Amino acid sequence: MEIQRSNLLPFFFFLILRLILAVDAEYYYNNNANNETNGSDFIRTSCGTTLYPDLCFSSLSRYAAAVGKDPAHLARAAVSLSLSKTKHMAAYVSNVTRLADYGSGATAGNPRAAAALHDCYSNFDDAVDEIRGSLRQMRHINVVGAVAGGEVFRFQMSNVQTWMSAALTDQETCTDGFEDVSDCPVKADVIDRATEVKKHTSNALALVNRYAENSVP
Repeated sequence: MEIQRSNLLPFFFFLILRLILAVDAEYYYNNNANNETNGSDFIRTSCGTTLYPDLCFSSLSRYAAAVGKDPAHLARAAVSLSLSKTKHMAAYVSNVTRLADYGSGATAGNPRAAAALHDCYSNFDDAVDEIRGSLRQMRHINVVGAVAGGEVFRFQMSNVQTWMSAALTDQETCTDGFEDVSDCPVKADVIDRATEVKKHTSNALALVNRYAENSVP
């Protein structure tokens, strides 16, 4: 009889372990679902303060679970997305510009378009550095700014706002540079792509501003 009881002990332990794991899994699933729902609602409301709310929500809603209701996390996600879009645009313009330098591609025989491409690449390359600096500063805000107090926080956020605003200006300068270029496929393509990137950067700047205005320690 004692042998039978000892044989049953591992089985009971196994059942208890399975029950604990099932409860933990259900709690994690429900908690994660609640975070995602709350985050989604928070992102939708926050995006309502931007110039392009639909694009803002559609592009950032995937981060709902991570964002929750934290405006700092949302602002960082928006800046990170803007950086990714800007880097891709800079790489694209670089490739098109390289073709122009060899007298091939869509700008062949169109020196104004080639010059506009060169300027556009320079603008987006600068924007990449500025947004990268903004993201780096955003990552240090909670580590240093919140501990040091309001003055440090305001200084750090001022840097982010300045750099994001400069990046948006650089992106706008790119499209402005094609005003004197006669209509051609490369002009339309670059302007369309750049305009889309500008919208993401504009949204990121708006969310950064909202965080700065409402989160002074």
